[in-house]
Amino acid sequence: MSARLALKGNIVLPDRILENGVVRCENGRISEITEASTRLEGSVIDLTGHFIAPGFVDIHVHGGADADYMDGTPDAVRAVNRAHAAHGTTSIFPTTTTGSFRQLDDMIRSCEEVQTAWSSKDGARIAGIHFYGPYFAANKVGVHSSAGRRDPVRQEYEYFIGKEIVKIATCAAELPGAVDFFDFARRQGCLITCGHSNAHWAELDAAFAAGMRHVDHFWCAMSSVSSLRGRLGTPMQGSMEQYVLYEERMSTEVIADGIHLSDDLLRFAFKMIGSHRTCLVTDANRAMDVPPGRYRFGPQSDGTWVVSDGESVRSDDGGLASSMHGMDRMVRIMARAVGNDLPSVIRMASLTPARLTGMDCDIGSIELAKRADFAILTPDLIVKHIYIGGQPLDLSRNSAGF
Repeated sequence: MSARLALKGNIVLPDRILENGVVRCENGRISEITEASTRLEGSVIDLTGHFIAPGFVDIHVHGGADADYMDGTPDAVRAVNRAHAAHGTTSIFPTTTTGSFRQLDDMIRSCEEVQTAWSSKDGARIAGIHFYGPYFAANKVGVHSSAGRRDPVRQEYEYFIGKEIVKIATCAAELPGAVDFFDFARRQGCLITCGHSNAHWAELDAAFAAGMRHVDHFWCAMSSVSSLRGRLGTPMQGSMEQYVLYEERMSTEVIADGIHLSDDLLRFAFKMIGSHRTCLVTDANRAMDVPPGRYRFGPQSDGTWVVSDGESVRSDDGGLASSMHGMDRMVRIMARAVGNDLPSVIRMASLTPARLTGMDCDIGSIELAKRADFAILTPDLIVKHIYIGGQPLDLSRNSAGF
C-alpha cells in the first residue's frame, strides 16, 4: 500500500475554498497544500468539481446500522463506526445513554478494545467517549430510559471519567452533586457539558465556575424561560439558552437534520452563537441506515422502544427520539439554511468540535501535519469518497439501499 496520496479539487480550508487545489499526504499526514498548476508531478487523483473537506468530527452520537454503542460489544461499536464513516465522519465520540453501571462499563470497555485495535476497515476512528447518560434531570430524560437515570454517584463517575478514553462529560447542572462532578471532570481534562437539564442561571453560573463550558443539543431537552417558570414561578429566570447567548466562552451544538430545528432556528444559532462555538452533531441512533421499523434506543436488551418512519424516529408518545441521519445530512441542511458559507458550515462539523475537545492539533481541518482525513463531497454535498489516515474507505451500503 502506498504511503503517499495526492488529491486535486476544491479544498475546503478553515476560512476559504481553494479552488482546483492539490493536497498531498505522506504516511497518513498532510504534507503539502498548493494551488494546482498546469503540470502536476506524480500521481494525482483528479476530483475536479468536488469538494475536498476535512473528515467530520461527531461529538454526540449513539448508534446506526441497527447497532447502539450501549449494546456493549466490539461488533456493535464497529458497525456504528462503519456506518458513520460512510456519511463523512472520520473521528467519532461514542456517546452513552442512561443505563446500569454494568451497561456503561461494557460500552466503555468495548470502545477501548476497538480503539486499541483500530484499522481503517473499522470505519471512523474513536477519538474519545462522551460520558453522556445517566445524570439527567428527572423531567428532562427525553427518550432515554428513566429507569437508568440517577443523580451523580461519586464513586461511579470517578471510575468512568478517570478512564483515559473519556473526553466529554455531561451532567444536568441542577442535580445534587453536579458541581463536584464538573470539578472532577475538569481536572481530568474533559469538555464539560450540561445536558438534559432544567437548570436556571445561578445553577449554570455555579457549573461554569466548576468548568462547564458546553450545553448539549440547543433547544432540545434543555431549560427555557417557560420551563423554569413552571419550576420556580416568578420572577421568570434565565435559562440555558440565554446563558449560552450571554457567555461567549460557552459553546453548544445543533441537530441540523431538518426535523428537530427549522431553518430559521439554524440561522439564528449560526448568526447569534457562531460557527466557532456551535457544533453540528448527529445524535443518531440505531435506526440510521436501516429500514423503517421498531427499534431500541440505547441497549438492545432493555432500551426504550422507538419507531422509525424512514425520516424521523419517535417515541410512543410522538416525541422526537434523537436523529437517524449522518453528518453529511447535517452539513447539507445547515448549508441550505445559512446560504453561501460552506467553510463555516464545514467548520461546525469538523474544526469546532475538534477544538472544543482539544484535538484540533491533529484533526478537524486541512492543514499541514494534520491527519489525512477527508470527506470528498459532490457539488450537492453528497459523500463520494472517504479517506482516513490517507487510506480510502469502502462506502458500499447494504442491499436495502438505506
